[in-house]
Amino acid sequence: MEFRPDVKLDTSRTRYGGGGGGGGRGGRIAVGGGLSGLLVIILMMIFGGGNIGDILGGGSGQPAGQQQQQPQGQQPQCETGADIESNEQCRYVAYENALTNYWSGAFSDGFQPIQALQLFSGQVPTACGTGSSQMGPFYCPGDTTIYIDDVFMGQLLEQLGTTRSYAAEAYIIGHEYGHHISYLTGDMNKARSGGNDSGPTSGAVRLELQADCYAGVFFKNTIQDPNSPIESITQDDLNRIVDAARAVGDDHIQQQQGGRVVPESWTHGSSRMRQYWVAKGFESGDPNTCDTFSTDELGQ
Repeated sequence: MEFRPDVKLDTSRTRYGGGGGGGGRGGRIAVGGGLSGLLVIILMMIFGGGNIGDILGGGSGQPAGQQQQQPQGQQPQCETGADIESNEQCRYVAYENALTNYWSGAFSDGFQPIQALQLFSGQVPTACGTGSSQMGPFYCPGDTTIYIDDVFMGQLLEQLGTTRSYAAEAYIIGHEYGHHISYLTGDMNKARSGGNDSGPTSGAVRLELQADCYAGVFFKNTIQDPNSPIESITQDDLNRIVDAARAVGDDHIQQQQGGRVVPESWTHGSSRMRQYWVAKGFESGDPNTCDTFSTDELGQ
């Protein structure tokens, strides 16, 4: 994946090494993304115990015996896409800018960008409670912020049997931004109206598949935008995106953890379903094709 060197970058919504939102809107559940709460839930099913609400950020405060950790260093100077070559941390600004640029134009009205793309290490306070690295990337609707532990995300990708790349990272962040779009349209509330359901056709799975579709739509459109920080995506990049979607399927993660595949427990969808919806979004380039809530064809 190539970045456009002469495009100016807006760093106002990308934060490094500090806490995100938080405060008086606690109690909202963080939405797991490509890697996030899913791995934690699978481990809980295997080993038993624990409170999913607390682990996914529904509570408040820090777990006993753990200290909050923050990455060290100052906010990097990221002025144009060319700065990514000398400082890779600037790529996160490019991801956020490309996503916000596309989605702001895709909405006729009522669009609000995410509050922030927050990079952290260890733990971080959010409006959904305390977030941790072990959750992987996640979106908190309480403060409309995407939270990412950069180092842990790479470790998870490797543990799940796929290769880390700019394209895989952009897919994951595009998926999390997709949750923000579902929040703005009201589909997130629709998904939650059925309670904490699970299974291949559950509201939880439909929400995750919609985020995958939105990520595909974003990729198709951003490479056609001469003002996007992302200049081009190769066939190899597309292969890595599809491979990342495979790696974060419920069935693949259950197999990786040494357990049997239990469709009734799925909250994100199988590898095949996730690949289907990423491809559907990319092929159409139209967010209207991402209505996973009014179709029985989920790509199983």
